[in-house]
Amino acid sequence: MLIEVLVSVLLFSVGVLALVGLQANMNQTQGAAKVRTDASYLATELTGLMWSDKANLDSYTTANCNGYARCKAWMAKVSQALPNGTATVSVNSGDITILITWSLPDGGSHKYQSETSIS
Repeated sequence: MLIEVLVSVLLFSVGVLALVGLQANMNQTQGAAKVRTDASYLATELTGLMWSDKANLDSYTTANCNGYARCKAWMAKVSQALPNGTATVSVNSGDITILITWSLPDGGSHKYQSETSIS
């Protein structure tokens, strides 16, 4: 009878450890999904800013961004919202490419790229 109790405690302990591992994996995956969603939102936000400011599209490129307040504020938001977040924006005759990169604490580097045309 004592052996049966020990085996049941062992099985229960393995089950609890498996649930703890599952919870940790779920939290990590959920955090990564939130960051991807934030990157998508930030790219969409910049696209909206650019649509409302068509006359100054060239001011949103990475090279000109620090001199333009709207773009500079958006770049600051990227670096605050994403871990090690950076963005590269290129404008070529109304074709816009936004590349957002970030690094998660596990060391993995990730990127989100958005392409659109504004005419």
